[in-house]
Amino acid sequence: MIKRGIAHIGVFFLYLLSLLPLPLLFFFARLLYYLLYYVIGYRKKVVRQNLTHSFPEKSVTEIKAIEKKFFLYLAELIFEIIKMTSISKAETLKRVKFTGLEQLEVHFKAGESVLACTGHYGNWELGTLALGLSISAKTMVIFKPIKNKIFETWFDCMRTRYGNIFIAMRQTLRGMAAYKNEPTLLCFASDQSPTREETKYFVDFLHQPTAALLGVEKIAKSTKRPIYYFKVNVVKKGYYHIEVLPMCLEPAKMDEFEITDLHFKFLENIIKEQPQYWLWSHKRWKFKPE
Repeated sequence: MIKRGIAHIGVFFLYLLSLLPLPLLFFFARLLYYLLYYVIGYRKKVVRQNLTHSFPEKSVTEIKAIEKKFFLYLAELIFEIIKMTSISKAETLKRVKFTGLEQLEVHFKAGESVLACTGHYGNWELGTLALGLSISAKTMVIFKPIKNKIFETWFDCMRTRYGNIFIAMRQTLRGMAAYKNEPTLLCFASDQSPTREETKYFVDFLHQPTAALLGVEKIAKSTKRPIYYFKVNVVKKGYYHIEVLPMCLEPAKMDEFEITDLHFKFLENIIKEQPQYWLWSHKRWKFKPE
């Protein structure tokens, strides 16, 4: 009961904090960066290990430079997500610009649904919020629920405040069935980690065998929906440009695992351009092939 009360207070505090202008929140983010990196050392070992294994060609000095940039961006990202609690439609669309959405509208006008792929790169949360305001079809996002139900409710309210529909990963087929008679955009953050029991395939990603979820590939092949990759570019602090790139327009013609290999290769190329914007603190390589 006490924990629940503390959580409610925390959610209310986050809402109040979100009312502050982003430049002020970025000042707090700088303070949080020093706290996370120099004082607490939050998952520093995980980040260092992930970066070292992913970029074996880079020196220790180069790895540390990326590491510091990542922790600074992580702190900024935390406050950007908090800001989403109260951000207006106008500011959302000012901060996230798209190119290539007209490709999706061709499918929607023909009554066709589309699959969207991206990774945990840049502010994927703000990008999804802006996407729902920018296309004619319903935006449906597949997500992994978090354990704390109060904060999950806070996240859900924040993510769906402009009409997006969030579907728990295990309810994907049921969610698709509910909107089978209208065009939709079904979005996947395809770099999420499966459990060992769920793992059926390992992809070569950033010089490491990486357990891959096969949901995008399975749904694309069974429904023949085209797949587009959403490439997130960080323009400057708090501003993003997202390119909609055709990845696989005829999934039924692809070989087994070819689609999975393809979307991991898209993400890998993006990460190599500016590695500090991917979520390196995630324990992505928890296990290897037997």
